[in-house]
Amino acid sequence: MAQVYTDFSGLAALRAKAREDEDAALDQVSRQFESLFLQMMLKSMRDASMGGGILDSKQSEFYREMYDKQIAMDMSQGQGIGLAEVLKRQLGGGISSTYRELSPEEYLGMPIVAKPANSGAEDAAAKADTASRLAATRSSNIALDGNPQTFLKNLWPAAEQAASKIGIAPEALLAQAALETGWGSHVMRHRGGDSSHNLFGIKADSRWQGSKVHVSTLEYRDGVAMKTRANFRAYGSYEHSFNDYVDFLQRNPRYKEALGKTDDPSAYFDALQDAGYATDPAYADKIKRILDSEPVQQMKRTAQEGAAVI
Repeated sequence: MAQVYTDFSGLAALRAKAREDEDAALDQVSRQFESLFLQMMLKSMRDASMGGGILDSKQSEFYREMYDKQIAMDMSQGQGIGLAEVLKRQLGGGISSTYRELSPEEYLGMPIVAKPANSGAEDAAAKADTASRLAATRSSNIALDGNPQTFLKNLWPAAEQAASKIGIAPEALLAQAALETGWGSHVMRHRGGDSSHNLFGIKADSRWQGSKVHVSTLEYRDGVAMKTRANFRAYGSYEHSFNDYVDFLQRNPRYKEALGKTDDPSAYFDALQDAGYATDPAYADKIKRILDSEPVQQMKRTAQEGAAVI
């Protein structure tokens, strides 16, 4: 980011960065806008003053204007006046991810006018869609704080639904999500603080047309851990994350062998790692340890006994 207002090359670099990676440049762009606003505010204050001393000249006014512009930029680099945060939220989408799955009527709190059903099948489909949307909204409000019991209890219904699509045990998907997110305590977040709801660390490549979150991540290259930054997929709910995980595997031919071993979670995760799902050489073993842990096994027993799972 340009540190001096005359650094036009820095501004040009910022424009290029914004075109390549909007999330990474968002904070810097917002601060530059705040700096411009402060410059205009200082100029207005100067123009409204009674004037300077008898020694003032065109040259002194010129240097004072330069000083004001630099002061404005320095202020925006610190805590600023709060305008940058507001701009960042506006440039980043405005609506919290909690509400992105809702219809315009639901978001605004307006009554939804019921339409006459043309057939019983269409009516059932409409009800199923509504139920799915409400479930997604509920899960977007779930607070995951790293507690295994809370994590397993709240995400079990979504895991069970997704797991049934590929014939794997729900606790297996939860064990993988627990490893990826530290039992929910490290779910990736947008700059504004909203959760990305990404439970499986799926990156946002050119095939992904949805929302993204740009964060630091740990990659293993030749067995050596290296910190880097990358774009990851962002969802409106945890259900969406589970369903996209299943869809991601089914759409990628390289995971065909893993999907053929879902009846054996241990073999499934070995095949998933062999197919290149993660760069961590111990990825599968870590998931297996979580799968065998007491919290997961207890949740499995509770589900098998038919206890109520909320």
